[in-house]
Amino acid sequence: MDTALQAPPEVAGGDAVALAVVPETTAAPRAWPRLGKSTTWALGCLAVDTGMLVLAALATAFGSLAASVPTPPTVWTIGFGALAIAFMRVRGLYELRLHLPILDDVRRVAMSITLAAMIVVSVRLLLSASPNLAAETIRPWGFALVYVAAGRVALYWSQTKARRDGESLRPALIVGAGRVGALTAKRLLDHPELGLRPVAFLDKEPLVDTNAELGLPVAGASWDLESVLEQYDVEQVIVTFSTAPDSVLLALVRRCEELRLAVSIVPRLYERVPERLSVEHLGGLPLITAHPADPHGTQYAIKYAIDKLVAATLLLLVSPILLVVGAAVWLDMGRPIFFRQRRVGADGKVFHCLKFRSMKLGTETPATGFVLPDGAAPGGVEGEDRRTVFGALLRRSSLDELPQLINVLKGEMSIVGPRPERPEYVSQFERSIYRYGDRHRVRSGITGWAQVHGLRGKTSVSDRAEWDNYYVENFSLWLDLKILLMTFAAVITAFRDVE
Repeated sequence: MDTALQAPPEVAGGDAVALAVVPETTAAPRAWPRLGKSTTWALGCLAVDTGMLVLAALATAFGSLAASVPTPPTVWTIGFGALAIAFMRVRGLYELRLHLPILDDVRRVAMSITLAAMIVVSVRLLLSASPNLAAETIRPWGFALVYVAAGRVALYWSQTKARRDGESLRPALIVGAGRVGALTAKRLLDHPELGLRPVAFLDKEPLVDTNAELGLPVAGASWDLESVLEQYDVEQVIVTFSTAPDSVLLALVRRCEELRLAVSIVPRLYERVPERLSVEHLGGLPLITAHPADPHGTQYAIKYAIDKLVAATLLLLVSPILLVVGAAVWLDMGRPIFFRQRRVGADGKVFHCLKFRSMKLGTETPATGFVLPDGAAPGGVEGEDRRTVFGALLRRSSLDELPQLINVLKGEMSIVGPRPERPEYVSQFERSIYRYGDRHRVRSGITGWAQVHGLRGKTSVSDRAEWDNYYVENFSLWLDLKILLMTFAAVITAFRDVE
């Protein structure tokens, strides 16, 4: 084992000295069964996909009999299923991950099944031109697409529910008891659906009192690695930032890999690591090049053009709703029907954001003496609550936001983007919140990445800024579509709760 990681400070003189003076031994690593849940998850996914493909094949056969059309040959059905599973494996659909992105993985399932069907059709065309080839291909493809996607949705739902109930959580050890390490632990504790449960920190010189802030101990230093792994039955190690030399952290990562532990690393300059990046090597030296979306590039120009087209279409489609809601506001509260408020948008420009009124006149601005909660954004009811019953319904269902489609049509806002804030708060947050001003690189949105993750109302400003900047730098039309689908689901849930 690596004695450098075990040497106590009074003998080794600290991590750096220990690594320098105590050589590593070549003892065989202990084969701890640390990847059980990963294997179980992969087998579970494979079983669900296989079962759904079998059901799809049976549905295809019965459907063919009912429609009096030829049934696809069994050999091609089996080949189609095998190819679909192979492509899903290549796309990472059998790996155990923190996030279980239903929408992303349904798209991957659809692409895998479609590609498998295209290959089967191409091969069959080369071998023999069957007159019923189209019918024999479209039916299995359609059934497989629906069944496998439905199986994945059910599997992810059950797994997410189990995690939230405290089941299937993997104990995680966090290396580095500093600001980033503490933030990592807090995020995992706040979101058990990610599947990891932080149990302890490893750091010789902790910079944060993790026991007081998070209820998690600093269980030791690098030389205590294996005893801590045994004590807490750790299944994953997350390496964040610490005062330990890189050589010590590299030795620690290597030892964890020998013990068959999953290891994740928070990279330096993590704020500048978007999802789109490339890695090149100068010998053994990796060069990571980030490819964030350019707020002034073609991608965003296309987005804004689509925004205006969609806003105009939606205004036509929902005009009956706008008329009904406007009339209801007028009958409930009188004129004016719309509430206009100054907000800060792209490049710090101020515009008037439109909403349906939800309060009686004279109560739309914060009451005198209102104090913003520490670290929280403004929102909801500030001061005395003078919403009408109908106004409260409008806010809860987000129907009060519909007039902002006019702001989108005027080019002041986008359908998806960071939510705009009032000028008086923006100036305050830009001074106190890390990277808050960066979110103004793009147009504000009616809905956004932060909002669909629960950051609405009086929630953390720093978390909003982080989520908003993630959106700005990882923008894609697919991400916009995901946010719209998640917003639609949230609105439907709100209506259901009202009922």
